[in-house]
Amino acid sequence: MVRQSRVVHIGQVAVGGGQEPVVQSMCNTDTRDVAATLAQIERLQSAGCEIVRLAVPDEQAAHALAHIKAHTSVPLVADIHFDYRLALQSIAAGADALRLNPGNIGAQWKVREVVRACRERDLPIRIGVNAGSLDKELLARYGGPSAEAMVESALEHVHILEDMDFTAIKVSLKSSSVMLTVDAYREMAALCDYPLHVGITEAGTLDRGLIKSALGIGLLLAEGIGDTIRVSLTADPVEEVFAAYEILRGLGLRECGAELISCPGCGRTEIDLIHLAEAVSQHLKGIAQPLKVAVMGCVVNGPGEAREADIGIAGGKQQGLIFKHGEVLRKVPEDRLLPELLKEIDAMLW
Repeated sequence: MVRQSRVVHIGQVAVGGGQEPVVQSMCNTDTRDVAATLAQIERLQSAGCEIVRLAVPDEQAAHALAHIKAHTSVPLVADIHFDYRLALQSIAAGADALRLNPGNIGAQWKVREVVRACRERDLPIRIGVNAGSLDKELLARYGGPSAEAMVESALEHVHILEDMDFTAIKVSLKSSSVMLTVDAYREMAALCDYPLHVGITEAGTLDRGLIKSALGIGLLLAEGIGDTIRVSLTADPVEEVFAAYEILRGLGLRECGAELISCPGCGRTEIDLIHLAEAVSQHLKGIAQPLKVAVMGCVVNGPGEAREADIGIAGGKQQGLIFKHGEVLRKVPEDRLLPELLKEIDAMLW
């Protein structure tokens, strides 16, 4: 069952309302370096990223945001902490949304200034609660980070905006703990209908972070919770986008992009299966068209196990079969398996 949240718009991207979860990432470049940031945004967009967040730590970064916005079509979220003036400058620079906690930017009149500017341009605000930066009073009352403390913190920020009659709000409640994050989102989802941005924060390096993110994001999406997602990795952010689509595809929530089916190999395997699978995986990362590709280690189970694949190979003794929709096309020597398979894949693309 999909949670029915209200809809907000980030640029031309509609978020919420039971629509497909939207894939988001964040640049790790210095926003003040316009050329480097634009180059990374282009790579993210090519990978399928639909919303990009940028850090705005100072006035120079806010000024750079205007130049970045002028040269990209992807919606940009300005990440603001503590200084309401940076929020106003980012709005003036063309930001499509803010990531800002209103309780952290000082006097109420400062919040009103930001809300007024957002309302004038119809921009939403994402409230982002992180278990690692909860208020000391909340930590003391709950005995440390907890789902209840995170939800209470989020609702405090939400109420500040609601009291100003501003409801174009999106909320995130992140922790590096999978189950703490999941519990917080479950509780928040039951208490409001604002769209939720989900992810496991500080999940770790590529291998460890993928596992934690797939667990946490997957659990929530399977319960219908999550309107935008980010897979937070200590890695090239393009890897975050790839991982996000793999999670969505695995849950049947998005169909775009190519899927790889590959077996683990066994004592019957007589080809360099791992090298083949890795090479095919890299080739598929640049494909946006829905396509299912199988790389199987032997002819015993290969064609049968991957009969639902569009195209694939089943290894033999220093050779393999190339099959399409479960039917064998031809037998190929091992040194030609990769180029022949890639040629067949590219021939199937629109």
